[in-house]
Amino acid sequence: MSESKGDLIGLGSFIRSQRKLAQLSQRELAKLSKLSDPYVSQLERGLHEPSVRVLRALGSALNIPAEILMNQAGWLKDDETTMSTEDAIRHDDQLTNAQKTAMLEIYKGFTSGDDA
Repeated sequence: MSESKGDLIGLGSFIRSQRKLAQLSQRELAKLSKLSDPYVSQLERGLHEPSVRVLRALGSALNIPAEILMNQAGWLKDDETTMSTEDAIRHDDQLTNAQKTAMLEIYKGFTSGDDA
């Protein structure tokens, strides 16, 4: 699972941006994910390689699928994340069923490869 330093920095930056989008402090994210404050800080700076358990905890706290974090860490191939994008839409509690259906159709249209 060892990824390059660039992947760790990219993952850390992604975690930081998602935390800020969720309007959480590092301390709040640490508490929600049952991690220490310093560890969250080190992850955001790309200083540690997180485990799958840590990525699942962060994903849960940030309300995003762990697979998206694993992709950011360079652990998954692109075709493995296509389903997680669709899952993220399906599991978004802020969207109505009609909005989810519309977004899935649009997403599938963009990713189908058909140049209509």
